[in-house]
Amino acid sequence: MNKDNKLTKGIALGISFGTVIGLLTNNIALWIGVGVALGAGIGNSLSKKKSKD
Repeated sequence: MNKDNKLTKGIALGISFGTVIGLLTNNIALWIGVGVALGAGIGNSLSKKKSKD
């Protein structure tokens, strides 16, 4: 259950950062996608790092 929680937090943070950057650059569609991808990657790496410990 902890793995899903970290992945979900990573995606949520990615969406929020992507939305902010997208609003600033007037290209919200691109940056939301980039934010989701980066957030999923970060959340996945955090969950794998925690499982190794």
